Amino acid sequence: MPETSDRKDDHIRIIEEEDVETTGAGFTDIDLVHEALPEVHRDEIETTVDLFGHELAAPIVIESMTGGHPNTTKLNRTLAEAAERTNVAMGVGSQRAGLELDDEAVLESYTVVRDAAPNAFLYGNVGAAQLLEYGVDDVEEAVAMIDADAMAIHLNFLQEAVQPEGDVDARGCLAAIERVADELSVPVIVKETGNGMSRETATRLADAGVDAVDVAGQGGTTWSGIESHRAAAVGAERQEAIGRLFRAWGVPTAVSTLEAATVHDCVIASGGVRSGLDIAKAIALGARAGGLAKPFLGPAGKGVDEVVALIETLTLELRTAMFVTGSASLSELRDTDYVVLGRTNEYIEQRRR
Repeated sequence: MPETSDRKDDHIRIIEEEDVETTGAGFTDIDLVHEALPEVHRDEIETTVDLFGHELAAPIVIESMTGGHPNTTKLNRTLAEAAERTNVAMGVGSQRAGLELDDEAVLESYTVVRDAAPNAFLYGNVGAAQLLEYGVDDVEEAVAMIDADAMAIHLNFLQEAVQPEGDVDARGCLAAIERVADELSVPVIVKETGNGMSRETATRLADAGVDAVDVAGQGGTTWSGIESHRAAAVGAERQEAIGRLFRAWGVPTAVSTLEAATVHDCVIASGGVRSGLDIAKAIALGARAGGLAKPFLGPAGKGVDEVVALIETLTLELRTAMFVTGSASLSELRDTDYVVLGRTNEYIEQRRR
């Protein structure tokens, strides 16, 4: 199996078996102000949200995780079936392997998602670094591969810097993103992969015409840590050490969300989102939706019902947060009062100077 495909299998194994979680997303420093007289019926609270013309039942995104190895086909099928049943959004992992390898089994690890979820909001995924090699037609091929409703372009340059075989030439990526955003047939989401986005980066992306940004901030799964484990397995000691050093690098998710939402009207908050309450806090900070990845892996290994149960739990947690802030809709939740404490407040104040 070629290197790109094997790497995808390695990633899932390491996430499941090793400690690759960080703290510091910042949601514990965000308190939503309690409303003792909410004057709404909890069960009538509206959790639907519009994402590029597609009405989701809840502002939940099953974040891009995998694809590109036959071992991941079952996982993607399970996640997609759950997205279909609950009407939430789902992304696939990088489609590079599907575009570059002539292997039907690899291709099926991606195409299975649309087979399993004919009506769900699904988005594809290519790397910003690959846009330096791909034309818009290649990205359209990735769209067609899963009949995608949108395309994510991921930014993972810290991960690439830790990989022994990583692509560390980031020159020209913004211009390539702007070209794709201008010409692609579906909306474009630019997403980080665990290190967050500053206001300045989100502004550059907004100016480039991207339709949404997914901040994927520091505080959840660390891809630097994952690549450190991979480097150790092949004896790349220097890369292993760099991966450990930068394990907790990045802009915390709560800060990224708040900053990005000041310059872009469609922000997805991911990175350390672990509950419906975290999603509620992200929306109060200005996000359109909240995304989770690793929390879905364990349930996906047990079957569709387990994934659906997690989505239902997240939705109830969100609905409860909305109830006790007196928010009858997500637009009202976006306007609810909150307090920022601790390190997150200090970070925000320092950034304002």
